[in-house]
Amino acid sequence: MPIVTPDLCDDYPEVQVVEPGFRNYGGVSAFGGEIVTVKCFEDNSVVKEQVGLPGNGRVMVVDGGGSKRNALLGDMLAEKAASNGWAGLIIYGCIRDVDVIGQTELGVQALGTHPRKTDKRGIGDLNVPVTFGGVTFLPGHYLYADNNGIVVSEKPLKID
Repeated sequence: MPIVTPDLCDDYPEVQVVEPGFRNYGGVSAFGGEIVTVKCFEDNSVVKEQVGLPGNGRVMVVDGGGSKRNALLGDMLAEKAASNGWAGLIIYGCIRDVDVIGQTELGVQALGTHPRKTDKRGIGDLNVPVTFGGVTFLPGHYLYADNNGIVVSEKPLKID
């Protein structure tokens, strides 16, 4: 069944809703799964490591501090994430190569686009609580996203 976040909000009033501001860029417009978190600022080294590992239908939530000075995801990393079974990525920051990412079988939401890549300094934290958009994302919780928005739940939700 397709993910429809307004229906999830109606059926599960306890879900948290991320504040508006994200745009859908991926080839999959509705996606969801267990959360893996990355906290990084203008360095996507940890994102690069994680997309190279099996995603098992999970969603990577990347707290880039809202920076709009470079891109934390590009076409090569998005293609690697898709081929390794990630359901999607939420980027609190920017992405690039949006035309290719839009053709990739992956859910991707971000604040915007920027053509410059990040430096790789090996800086970032994996599976730590991250907070943005009025929501704290915890590893092991669940995220559902579509063109209407992003919702977060402590447990998996039944999609009818």
